[in-house]
Amino acid sequence: MNKYALSLLAMLLVMLTVTSPQAQDHSPTDTLTAQLRQLLEDRGQPAVLNTGGYGSTLTDETFRFYRQRHFAPGWLSLAGLSGQGRNLLTVLQSAHQEGLRPEEYHVPTIAVLAEQLRIFAGQGMPEGILPMARLDILLTDAFLRYAGDVTGGRVEAAKVYPEEWRAAPRSIDLVETLQHNLEYGQAVEALRDMLPTDRDYRRLRDYLAAYRQLAAEGGWSQIPDGPPLRPGESDWRLPWLRQHLIQVGDLDPAYWIYENYFDQMAAEALWRFQARHSLKSDGVLGPETLAALNVSVEERIRQIEINLERWRWLARDLGRRYLAVNIADFSVEVVEEGEAVLSMPVVVGTDYRRTPVFSAQLRYLDFAPYWNVPLTILREDKLPLIKADRNYLASHHYEIVARRNGVVEPIEPGSVDWEGVTAETFPGLLRQKPGPWNSLGRVKFMFPNKFHVYLHDTPQRHLFDRKRRSYSSGCIRVKRPFDLAFYLLQHQEGWAAQRIEEAMAADETLRVLLDEPLPVHILYRTAWVDGEGGLQFRNDVYQRDAVLYTALRRHNRKTAVLVACRSEILQ
Repeated sequence: MNKYALSLLAMLLVMLTVTSPQAQDHSPTDTLTAQLRQLLEDRGQPAVLNTGGYGSTLTDETFRFYRQRHFAPGWLSLAGLSGQGRNLLTVLQSAHQEGLRPEEYHVPTIAVLAEQLRIFAGQGMPEGILPMARLDILLTDAFLRYAGDVTGGRVEAAKVYPEEWRAAPRSIDLVETLQHNLEYGQAVEALRDMLPTDRDYRRLRDYLAAYRQLAAEGGWSQIPDGPPLRPGESDWRLPWLRQHLIQVGDLDPAYWIYENYFDQMAAEALWRFQARHSLKSDGVLGPETLAALNVSVEERIRQIEINLERWRWLARDLGRRYLAVNIADFSVEVVEEGEAVLSMPVVVGTDYRRTPVFSAQLRYLDFAPYWNVPLTILREDKLPLIKADRNYLASHHYEIVARRNGVVEPIEPGSVDWEGVTAETFPGLLRQKPGPWNSLGRVKFMFPNKFHVYLHDTPQRHLFDRKRRSYSSGCIRVKRPFDLAFYLLQHQEGWAAQRIEEAMAADETLRVLLDEPLPVHILYRTAWVDGEGGLQFRNDVYQRDAVLYTALRRHNRKTAVLVACRSEILQ
């Protein structure tokens, strides 16, 4: 070993044993600490690591991390990268498995710096202190970025959907978490623990890998247009159809045959495909089914990645049991210990009055409810009808009331100046009386929230026969309200099925508080894995996928500029 190698080895050895910022002057640790301080202090906003032409933006948390430890390094050992550093790099390099982008966590640059450090150590070159400092900083920044992304998403839900999405707030101090777990050698384990642990998230992530493999193999062929194809008929497109159904798992590869006859096995496989895409499950290759088959594998991958991002916006613990509405699927289910115990169709908001995404606690039911008309609906819907037909209020069972000193008093419609009144000057509250005509039906399920959205019955039963059910003003109409009420009250004393039926048929409103509130999650999922392990896809009814994809692309472009800059400098 030459004198330069011996010198560097001695320097690194001292670094490992001297960690206090009050160590002797000019020790290797002090030298590295001074280099870290020089690189990090007095940076502008946005902060950039920018020594020797090298450029990379850094998070505010990175600066806080180093200030708390007086700029002492966190990831270096005698051999260069510590075990924790090497393990972190492995996690970062596999970020794509989570639907993330390794280049957003400095992976190309970290790899270059690690190699530089190895070369400097091998050749006994003392210039290794600068790449060591850069490497330490970027590993820290990468940890904090990755941790932030897996606990709160790559982009902020509130910025993507300002008025219609409330994501779970991050409840972890990332800097303190890193400081603590570095000290005990558990930094990478802590990072892995931050990932969503729900079985459905893991299953969707596995499908991402499978679909990426399909894409690497060339994806699937487009099936040409043609007349509707029914079981028992012949068509030259059948080999393309069978191949596609095999690729997406709806047809067993053992049943591959190259013939033009639409046999029973192919028809059943097509039925499964239709069911997974909420299409009419008739086994007929019609226009809608053909369009779904011809969505490219790349687009399906984007759809999965978008929905993985939404998983990262959710609270880690949805509850041992909870109620979940999937707006894009027009459905609601009650989940206990990860399994659906009750499910039914719902009607959600129109594209003009979209149902928002949020979580709350279902606390009470109102049987035989009044419907208090919201201001927007009063302005845009009801007032024009009332002004056009003065008998509208009576014929549709509406009344106007005012609350004075805690007492509800009626207001005679004849006393209202209907020519001049507006929604803002309306003299009281417009409400619809309980009864079979009521827009809320016979029961509503209340989980107080800032959007004033809740679940309820409806007299418009025919809407549940439609595939696309976006007809409400934002609230969620359930197909089987009795079943949901029975589930919620089954363990509450005095609430047998007969009493629920009587309460729903009554003329007077009755409020029933739940002994145990139930978590409610209003979700928007266009790709998920069902209870049987099948990958489900739905149409983007509110164009929320498109909006999020655009936001992620903007985020990607910012990263691409930085990566290009770093790659050019480090060539």
